[in-house]
Amino acid sequence: MPSRQPVAVWFEIPATEFDRAARFYEAILGVSLRREEMGPMTLGVFPYAEPETSGCVMAGPGVAPGAGGTSLYLNTGARLREVLAATPDAGGRVVLPVTELPEGMGRFAHIVDTEGNRVGLHEAA
Repeated sequence: MPSRQPVAVWFEIPATEFDRAARFYEAILGVSLRREEMGPMTLGVFPYAEPETSGCVMAGPGVAPGAGGTSLYLNTGARLREVLAATPDAGGRVVLPVTELPEGMGRFAHIVDTEGNRVGLHEAA
């Protein structure tokens, strides 16, 4: 059987206060999250185009933000500094400023969202 490299296909950002978390990401990224109910879960799905990876902000039973969890990086296009500038006004905080990656790989930063999740932001070179 041929081996395949693992590819991320979906992510979930846990939220205890769904509306607050959804508003935060909409404010800093300038997007609208599509609201959905899936069983006991409430989702705010990030915009995407096939076959890109997408994901959601999710609240529901058994879902809780946690320190030191999975690292997730959101693509900011060429707007990394703009997104970081919007973060405090939206209720989050910048915990790692813009950091340059090796030649041709772009730059990244880390924020903490309104739910306490640490999230990476990436801007390609």
